[in-house]
Amino acid sequence: MPLQNRVTPEGEIIATPHRGLLMGNRGGAFHAPDQSLGSRRWASKQWIACVLEFKGRHREVMQPNRYTELFFLDEATALAAGHRPCFECRRADADRFADLWARTHGDPDRARAPVMDEVLHAERVDRDRSKVTFPARRADVPSGAFVRYAQDADAARPYLVVGHNLLVWEPGGYSALVSPAAITEEVEVLTPASIVAVLSAGYRPMLHPSAAALLG
Repeated sequence: MPLQNRVTPEGEIIATPHRGLLMGNRGGAFHAPDQSLGSRRWASKQWIACVLEFKGRHREVMQPNRYTELFFLDEATALAAGHRPCFECRRADADRFADLWARTHGDPDRARAPVMDEVLHAERVDRDRSKVTFPARRADVPSGAFVRYAQDADAARPYLVVGHNLLVWEPGGYSALVSPAAITEEVEVLTPASIVAVLSAGYRPMLHPSAAALLG
């Protein structure tokens, strides 16, 4: 039986056998001794995305009194959920992310991890712990961000923006490509606003290979 430890672009945590390309955590442990989840979805505001392997370390996931290991299809998914690159195992990516964050916010001090975590937490969940989204013109949404759009028959379905196209997200990979002609001018953006700004400034997240297969 798969554990409930896979994160969707909406930030939800689901059970699926697919593991994805990255793991991460939300600042500590919030799972029960039997490896199940209750109502909590984070231990602190430090939400990070990490590599699957680092310096030969090995862990049994969801151990008692250890942090709750989470998994992501790819980095774009992790960013949409509100996770940032880890400064330990993904130093180069984290430094690049922080540099672009500083540029978009106009203050190097705002690129420190604790400050980014505070900003991101307000942008990813509201007081009811629901996902924060915002409207935008489709043309203004950069590659690497996730959106939903009103004309979709499944209005809750997340799509990855890549150039002028949208890719349908599924737990095991991207399953279909939507042409620009089918997309409304206004979309609902799932990726937090500050991360969207970083993507607009040039950050390119790692994507699952199924994205390249669809795009040719």
